[in-house]
Amino acid sequence: MSTASLRRPPARALLAGGIALVATSLATGTAALGPAPATASSHREAPLISGQPEYDNTDVYAFTSPDKPDTTTLIANWWPFAEPAGGPNFYKFPTDARYDIHIDNTGDGRSELIYRWTFEESYRSKDTFLYNTGPVTSLDDPDLNYRQTYDLQLLQFKDGKQTGTQTLADDAPIAPSNVGKASMPRYGDLRKQAVRAVGGSGTSYVGQADDPFFLDLRVFDLLYGGDLSEVGRDTLKGYNVNTVALQVPTKELTAGPGKPVIGVWSTTERRTAANGWQQVSRLGMPLVNELVIPVRDKDTFNASTPWQDGRFAKYVNDPEVARLLEKIYKLKAPAVPRKDLVQVFLTGVPGLNQPDGVRPHEAIRLNTSIKPAADPKRLGVLDGDRAGYPNGRRLTDDTVDISLQVVRGELAGQKNDLGDAVDANDKKFDGRFPYVAEPTSGSRGPLAGGGSAASASSASPSVSSPSVSSPSAGPSVKNRAASPLTGGRPSAALPGASGTGEGDGRLVLISAASGAAALAVAGLGLLRWRRTRRRSTDRP
Repeated sequence: MSTASLRRPPARALLAGGIALVATSLATGTAALGPAPATASSHREAPLISGQPEYDNTDVYAFTSPDKPDTTTLIANWWPFAEPAGGPNFYKFPTDARYDIHIDNTGDGRSELIYRWTFEESYRSKDTFLYNTGPVTSLDDPDLNYRQTYDLQLLQFKDGKQTGTQTLADDAPIAPSNVGKASMPRYGDLRKQAVRAVGGSGTSYVGQADDPFFLDLRVFDLLYGGDLSEVGRDTLKGYNVNTVALQVPTKELTAGPGKPVIGVWSTTERRTAANGWQQVSRLGMPLVNELVIPVRDKDTFNASTPWQDGRFAKYVNDPEVARLLEKIYKLKAPAVPRKDLVQVFLTGVPGLNQPDGVRPHEAIRLNTSIKPAADPKRLGVLDGDRAGYPNGRRLTDDTVDISLQVVRGELAGQKNDLGDAVDANDKKFDGRFPYVAEPTSGSRGPLAGGGSAASASSASPSVSSPSVSSPSAGPSVKNRAASPLTGGRPSAALPGASGTGEGDGRLVLISAASGAAALAVAGLGLLRWRRTRRRSTDRP
């Protein structure tokens, strides 16, 4: 397949369809796992890790830095669905875990480089329940009661054996959770202070961020409601994640001149009772574990390496989601084996991001020699933007729509404009490292006076906080043409796609009524108690 075959004219109209993924099959007779293009990334995907969010990888990004094209930016996220107001402990980085980002620069499915983050914690005082005891204006502010630091190491390997270790950072500060406008009046300042030079030539950030993945996650309600009535809402809007981000000179990642392609994935290792380490989570391309691997093997996949991906091939040859698509929506998938998907997701595309002598395995592949696009396209390579997904993964890439269109047969001659009607993140990404948006403040939400915390947070203009009482489809939902997949209904008119803004008033009225009822009940209870007491004291 040539690189040109991946290009297509800009989509004229995005159909408001929502479909999950279809996995790839075997490549050139070699058993390998086909990554699962789909509708959400690794959020609570496996039984064991679903109850341990601090160890759960959610997304991985790898791209040539737009403002520093001689560097590569690597971002990995953990702790899905972090509710901003989730105190009093909020969202710490686990001290019994190692967060790793792996680099494979030979294409064999094994790490040549591992960037490893480990964490420590401390309290100024344990005589309070508070995360902070006053407004926090700096990372060394005495009012920041709970604080964390991290060490960053670079591990080097050859042919699967470790050859060296280098310390890049020692006791570097972590940006705290965004408790709220009273506690963190200028959170942007705290984030800037957490951006640190590491290793002499790199830049690192560790802390909270807005969850950068945008999509409609209601795929799990029988593929968007069973009738495509549940699309157009960014269901990750308002949630935060824990982020590690690293920007390093590209020449430090590649195998040398003429070998610009790297493979990237992240893992979590947790300390065992025997004081050893065990891998408990893994993530490269979005959505492998959720929608391809059955329950019996999900935890096994999380503990495996790309080198071992052949063991899961049986689930890829006859993917469950393809059968569901036919059953629910009568959309017959292209015939298997899917050789078009093999190149995109398992080996890389020749002339784009396929390394020499590649062993098929699941990982994000980035051709670092392709310069950043002056005008990035959300559909990436499908729209002629060779710097976008699936060549690496940028924060703005609409990986859901890209994957849906490819799975539906875009590269096999079945042209389509499928998507989930969520085209952009609810928060704007930053133009410089670490690029991710600031985390949503714990102050967000309706106020007792009927206003919103977002408008009340004028002391912190850098924080943009959506109101929970007015769910909307976000900036990605437009007045779309009616879709044949939605029964002729425009996606913007679907239930849950927009809000009227009336929720604040209803909430205040309900709260007032509830308060009045509570006072009445309390008053009646007190009166009854007094009467009972009076009768009892009158008895001989």
